[in-house]
Amino acid sequence: MEYKRIISINDPLFAGMHQLMQKVFPPEEVLEFALWEEPLEDASIHVYVAVLDGEVIGATEYRYYAEFRTAMTDFTIIGSAGAGIGRFLLKNRERDIKRLAEAAGSEPLGMFAEIYDPTQVEYTFGGVTPMNPFVRREVLSHIGYCRLDFPYVHPSWDHLGQAVTGLDLCFLPADDTRTALPAELVHRFLTTYYAALPNKPDAWTQMMADLQSREEVALLPL
Repeated sequence: MEYKRIISINDPLFAGMHQLMQKVFPPEEVLEFALWEEPLEDASIHVYVAVLDGEVIGATEYRYYAEFRTAMTDFTIIGSAGAGIGRFLLKNRERDIKRLAEAAGSEPLGMFAEIYDPTQVEYTFGGVTPMNPFVRREVLSHIGYCRLDFPYVHPSWDHLGQAVTGLDLCFLPADDTRTALPAELVHRFLTTYYAALPNKPDAWTQMMADLQSREEVALLPL
């Protein structure tokens, strides 16, 4: 298995990755093929695929924000069960984020991720067993992710400005004794992360205002 970075929509591997995304995620969570051109050229966005015999069988996207001392896993895709894809992506991502943090001269506080909550919304996507929302949630809990204690929505990636619900914003703390994050950090991170989407729903605006009124956000079991 090879861990290969994609930096262009013209890379033949990108088509395979985009097809996997359409297979395992709902439509409002998948950026259109052509709209990936600019993000892939952004050096701060790291998109890697797991390749076996020339075929894309998994993928992950992540970023490291030195100013916040946090990383963000945008997505992780496992294309088939029983091939060790999840651990392969996890370990390679860990090594790369460590390298990025060291290059920035910072010590990471941890990593954000949006995690589907199938108890909020009945999901009909997933494609393969490892991508089932119940399975994913339990795996991420085992890894150490915690749920941030506030009702979470985010703007849809289709640029229509809809409020996407049924997810939790979660955090994997580097220090597993940490019980909360500063609300200001969460607010600043989300402001930066979703700056690329100009259309924000009212629910998002209210959520962000609520964060500004708080001092911290508790980390709860996932």
